[in-house]
Amino acid sequence: IKEPIISLLSLTLPTESLYIRISRPCFLSPNRKLKISSFYSVFFHFFSQHFSALAMASNNGDVKLIGAWASPYVMRPRIALNVKSVEYEFLQEQFGSKSELLLKSNPVHKKIPVLLHNGKPICESSIIVEYIDEVWSSGPSILPSDPYDRAVARFWAAYLDEKWFPNVRAAPMAATEEAKNAAVEQLKEGLALLEEISKGKDFFGGEKIGFIDIAFGSMLAWLRALQVMLGGVKLLDEEKTPGLCKWAAKFSADPAVKDVLPETEKIIEFAKLLVAKIKAAAASS
Repeated sequence: IKEPIISLLSLTLPTESLYIRISRPCFLSPNRKLKISSFYSVFFHFFSQHFSALAMASNNGDVKLIGAWASPYVMRPRIALNVKSVEYEFLQEQFGSKSELLLKSNPVHKKIPVLLHNGKPICESSIIVEYIDEVWSSGPSILPSDPYDRAVARFWAAYLDEKWFPNVRAAPMAATEEAKNAAVEQLKEGLALLEEISKGKDFFGGEKIGFIDIAFGSMLAWLRALQVMLGGVKLLDEEKTPGLCKWAAKFSADPAVKDVLPETEKIIEFAKLLVAKIKAAAASS
């Protein structure tokens, strides 16, 4: 090969023996003692990066998510898909009704979210997040690699769903001041536990968003709204939960999250409608 021509855009690419700065078409002469193998490695590195990205996009398949913007459980797979850079179609359910697609896709629970991957439904938010982590394994890991750490992450996700978040719903619905205060105390106790396990890290999983971050972070918008709805009750407190306050700010600003978490005002408006509907249904029954 004599004087091969390189006409790529300006970039710096590593080779096995040197770095080459290419800013315009140039000639590589054998007199410059550039190894042919190094020359080919430039192209291999450049094209492998771009073709791997294209391959990842094509391997996503048909991805759809049935959900609603205000649901914290729907926010979980949305954040997970963003973490993995997976493009998807968001199919929003109308408030107070259930589409035929939802009933067909989740005939057991008839609830959102439902992930449709190449037409196959996956239900339940935590299960969907784990599925996303396993299927798109080339992206950043969500669950820890260590079996014990994975078990711990699943434990806290279950705690949030079964023990903690029900109090977010119970507090504004409480019939008495005593019941409301009891729900608030349960929330504060849970936040104290989460403050302890966060250990002042950027995220619960360390340096990047992980399983616990998504499980808890999906509830942040509702937690902030609740503080306002209860007359300024401090749940995320700079003095009592400084680590969580710092974590919440960092999590909310992450590119995978910031466009998913609704504004506090929007959640408050939606919550008022939801509470009114539930109370009206209870009064008529």
